[in-house]
Amino acid sequence: MKKIILGSNSPRRRELLAGLDVEFTVDAGNTFSETYSTDTPFEEVPVLMAEGKSAGFHRPLEDDEVLITADTMVVLPDKILGKPHGRDEAVKMLGELSGRSHKVITAVTIRDRRHSETFTDVTTVRFKELSDDEINYYLDHYRPYDKAGSYGVQEWIGYTAITSVEGSFYNVMGFPVHKVYEKLKKFI
Repeated sequence: MKKIILGSNSPRRRELLAGLDVEFTVDAGNTFSETYSTDTPFEEVPVLMAEGKSAGFHRPLEDDEVLITADTMVVLPDKILGKPHGRDEAVKMLGELSGRSHKVITAVTIRDRRHSETFTDVTTVRFKELSDDEINYYLDHYRPYDKAGSYGVQEWIGYTAITSVEGSFYNVMGFPVHKVYEKLKKFI
């Protein structure tokens, strides 16, 4: 059996990977700087980030280890929404999502010493119109500052404001576990 390493500090990714009933450890030690060129097509940015996190893992992998890294971005037609850097930015992002559809793109890289595979999953999410009071309530009670697009689909805002999800719900949480499971079987 291989030793699986989740190269992420995300509690949601940890929870979702645990749901696959596989044993793993968490080691997010990394030297990768999450930057990209502004002319990079939006759909390619999560791939660059997941692969960069994999390549930037802080040590070489052993023969019996498999590393999983991932990156999730919320994409509007004209911009990428990453994690907010404070309340003002979170208010702005949620205002931009209000009454619109957007795409959530997650890229995952799985690799061992000999092989590497990167894949993506795309989910379309539609929000109802959000009032200022709803945005403020959410930010006051849930603090989504570690989430792309300033929201967690599994939280209050998901219950009250998301009118449709086309694709994997778990991808919106940041980890397309159905695809991870299928790809991981090839490595272990």
